[in-house]
Amino acid sequence: MTVRLLEPTRTWQADPYADALRAGQGPLFLRRGDGWLLPLDVERWCAEPDTADDTVLERCRGPVLDVGCGPGRLVAALARQGRTALGVDVTPAAVERTVRAGGSALCRSVFDPLPREGGWGAVLLIDGNIGIGGDPAALLRRAAELTAPDGALFVEVVGADVDERVEVHVDDGHGGRGAPFQWARLGTRALCAAAEGAGWNAAGSWQAAGRHFVHLGR
Repeated sequence: MTVRLLEPTRTWQADPYADALRAGQGPLFLRRGDGWLLPLDVERWCAEPDTADDTVLERCRGPVLDVGCGPGRLVAALARQGRTALGVDVTPAAVERTVRAGGSALCRSVFDPLPREGGWGAVLLIDGNIGIGGDPAALLRRAAELTAPDGALFVEVVGADVDERVEVHVDDGHGGRGAPFQWARLGTRALCAAAEGAGWNAAGSWQAAGRHFVHLGR
């Protein structure tokens, strides 16, 4: 698949994020206006899939769309298995790294037109990507448009009972920062409540290596 570098949104294009992806390491954080920091696990994102990731990939059926694919570890792993998979990310550095790893990716927003709309067997919102845009309900509705009628959505959630919408910016811990943007963090209960209103049903949940996942079906 040909990689097209479209004009992306400003979110996640901040130099600290792109620089961290190119280096394959942090430190990198999301920072709220009140100073609260959420560490971002850049090293894990840039490594091979771990045992928790494997529990997601083994549940995927049919072609897979990874929303907010970052450096593409999941897309590249599926490609090595001979699976059809596409990553979508607004950051050119993420798309470039995904392609170098052997995956296919497009540089655009999930809300832009995408290939195979309504035909993806599995859509992934891993590594907290339910937060994209700060509006989980809108993102879940968009995921429903992308997924096949018998397809699945796999979401990584916060382990705690969390439901928040916040304005954050990317921060490298050394004074480098990006433009502010809207983000969301959801635990399992909040995700399932939002999913019900967006045409999804909870089909299961599980934990692996300290991470928490929810399987949603149409």
